[in-house]
Amino acid sequence: RLEQSSQSVRFASVMSRIGPYSLPNPFILAPMAGVSEMPFRVIAFELGAALCPTELVSAQGLMRTNARTLKYLRFNAEVERPYSLQIFGGDVEAMVRAAVVGQGYGAQIIDINMGCPVKKVTRNGAGSALLCEPERAATLVRDIHAATGLPVTCKIRSGWDEHQRNYLHVAGALFEAGCAALAIHPRTRAQGYSGRADWSVIADLKRHFPGQVIIGNGDVKTPADAHRMRESTGCDFVMIGRGALGNPWLFRELLGGPPPEPEERCAGVLRHFEDHQAFVGEALPAVRSFRKHLAWYGHGLHGAAAFRHEVNQLDSVDEVREAVQRFFRSAAVDPQGAPDEQDVDYRAALG
Repeated sequence: RLEQSSQSVRFASVMSRIGPYSLPNPFILAPMAGVSEMPFRVIAFELGAALCPTELVSAQGLMRTNARTLKYLRFNAEVERPYSLQIFGGDVEAMVRAAVVGQGYGAQIIDINMGCPVKKVTRNGAGSALLCEPERAATLVRDIHAATGLPVTCKIRSGWDEHQRNYLHVAGALFEAGCAALAIHPRTRAQGYSGRADWSVIADLKRHFPGQVIIGNGDVKTPADAHRMRESTGCDFVMIGRGALGNPWLFRELLGGPPPEPEERCAGVLRHFEDHQAFVGEALPAVRSFRKHLAWYGHGLHGAAAFRHEVNQLDSVDEVREAVQRFFRSAAVDPQGAPDEQDVDYRAALG
């Protein structure tokens, strides 16, 4: 973990807790599909993130101890403290059994996904579908905590659609059931990731539940955004998703540190690639699944569009290493914000 700056020390002086765990600052990496796997979580922790939950993991797969699902549980016990496991599912018994399995593999916090808007998740009564059944959502929290003794956190949206923005009712039911912290993405399920996140929802939650831990999420792309969210909403923590894609150094900047120089960025991308290969275990699948990371790492740099086109054609480890060294060692930040980068795809991660 990086040495704390004076700003980090200031955050530590107003340290917040999730269950029994004191976190050193108010900045959390969002759980993102295909991103929040062990290699990226470790990097984010080392650069200053206070907490890095896993990507959403299927309760059905965990309950059956499916080998492929269990791979998502791998974590670095030296760095990932506390280790937060996010699970999703619609069946209470399956979710409880999955949480128990996760605890057996080292989970210290169980996070329940109640916000994913994807149809293949919601049609099974999971993700955002739980917003339509606050009592069942509350039962999940109560029964998982009773079975594991672990702190249970949840991530929700502001509602199913514009006509059913029931976040206050859902939050009340979850807190009454013992929810240790509640993350809110202030868009409805119907909105997906379109439009702007309504931060007034975060402020409203904190007003109604001043003694509870509220985590704000949505449209945080820069350090200034994160600080503005805390100041304008009063939330206890800020959860950062899209802004951290390709830029884990954002957490260091939030603690008063510098952005990366080209040589450091290059070394960081190569380190992530090497760790990703080890995590995946096979060269070709690792190269192909890392392409999206390369696109995100290049975002905002001169020549990123051409680099993205190039890496999408690469299939060998050596080709990726050579392309990364050639591009990132000389690529400079585009002060215009890379206007040609509007087609960078974040949807795969955000779900």
